[in-house]
Amino acid sequence: MEIWELLKEFFDAEIKKLKLKSYYFPLFVTVNVVQKKKDHFEDFAPEVAWVTKTGNSELEAPIAIRPTSETAMYPYFAKWIRSHRNLPLRCNQWCSVVRWECSNPIPLIRSREFLWQEGHTVFATKEESDEEVLRILELYRRIYEEFLAVPVSKGRKSEMEKFAGGLYTASVEAFIPNTGRGIQAATSNCLGQNFAKKFEIFFEDENDPAQKKKEKNKRSLVCQNSWAYTTRSIGVMVMTHGDDKGLVLPPRVAPIQVIVIPDPLEDADTTAINEACETIVCTLNQAGIRADLDTRENYSLEWKYSHWEMKGVPLRIEIDLKDLANKQVPVVRRDNGAKVDILSTDLVEHVKVLLDGIQDSLFQTAKQKRDACIEVVYTWDEFTAALNDKKLILAPWCDEEEVEKDVRARTEGNLGSAKTLCAPFDQPDLPEGTVCFASGKPAKTWSFWGRSY
Repeated sequence: MEIWELLKEFFDAEIKKLKLKSYYFPLFVTVNVVQKKKDHFEDFAPEVAWVTKTGNSELEAPIAIRPTSETAMYPYFAKWIRSHRNLPLRCNQWCSVVRWECSNPIPLIRSREFLWQEGHTVFATKEESDEEVLRILELYRRIYEEFLAVPVSKGRKSEMEKFAGGLYTASVEAFIPNTGRGIQAATSNCLGQNFAKKFEIFFEDENDPAQKKKEKNKRSLVCQNSWAYTTRSIGVMVMTHGDDKGLVLPPRVAPIQVIVIPDPLEDADTTAINEACETIVCTLNQAGIRADLDTRENYSLEWKYSHWEMKGVPLRIEIDLKDLANKQVPVVRRDNGAKVDILSTDLVEHVKVLLDGIQDSLFQTAKQKRDACIEVVYTWDEFTAALNDKKLILAPWCDEEEVEKDVRARTEGNLGSAKTLCAPFDQPDLPEGTVCFASGKPAKTWSFWGRSY
């Protein structure tokens, strides 16, 4: 939760710069509302949890627990929006949703209840929607790369993989080299007018010629976006950086950035050592560094070292009488185990440098590992070989839904089938005459493929 709060602190401040307001909408949604947008609801239907009883009484009609909030929000949008003066409407809520994952729930990755940020915006024009989709996607990239030190690729989802009922979906995609699986990290969806039609969200458009002539009953449909990221982001971070000792936390999201542990030798003056450690913690805290002190006497030093390594604390400071006498502070890095002695007078400055170095090192290491897994293929045989080697596959594709379905069917197995992850915005050259790796038809785009969570 502390990690989530640190991410929330950054993101909430950024979206408030875009004039988003905070809202909270109901957890429960009635049947007639959830079924109003059938192509949207049917995609979530297998995961929707229903309330059918209160106490010992059966409800007349079941009530859905929100898997996402479009159907809960948009009936109100239709009431609130009347003219162009009500636009744009920008709202965001921090809440939990329930998706009843029955096949293989994985904590923080595919769980039945998770926390998320859920933005919903309404515009007069598609141009405004398109601009916001990319602006929000860049914020998601920053969350992963600048805070969680996880490299991601920005791109567009295929028609099969886009948000149910939307016009198109842009996403940031991560990849876990240890398992050879991609993972959708966050999405920014342009809904177009698809939901506006079903929920009858209209506005009087000052730019509509009909309005200028003051014709009656001439209204325009709004354009909408929705976008979200979840506590899955923490799971992606854990899998990207964790090692056999436990968590490895990037300093920018570590609840404790520095743990200070006194090392009282036999017959040592523990009071003096503890007071020195308390002073160090206070000095670091005053400098904006999240530091804490472990003075527990019922655990050995070795146990404490292992404990805080398992929790992923970026830096560990060990203090004994010798260090006090020499006016130095031994500091150990969690990411690579390197130990360095720092003069106590220069502590704050050097700790900040070390934390920045760890943050950058974790990202660069993760990026190198991810990039080493990318394999460019041109043929089906190359594709299947790369898939079996747990690669992140970049392949030329004809961008046809039936071909994607065929790839899924042909790669079905115990490890799951391959699917598109996204067509990256940063597209390599696609020479004329390049054909789709799966169908042999003319290729229209480069797309990332692989197995995924």
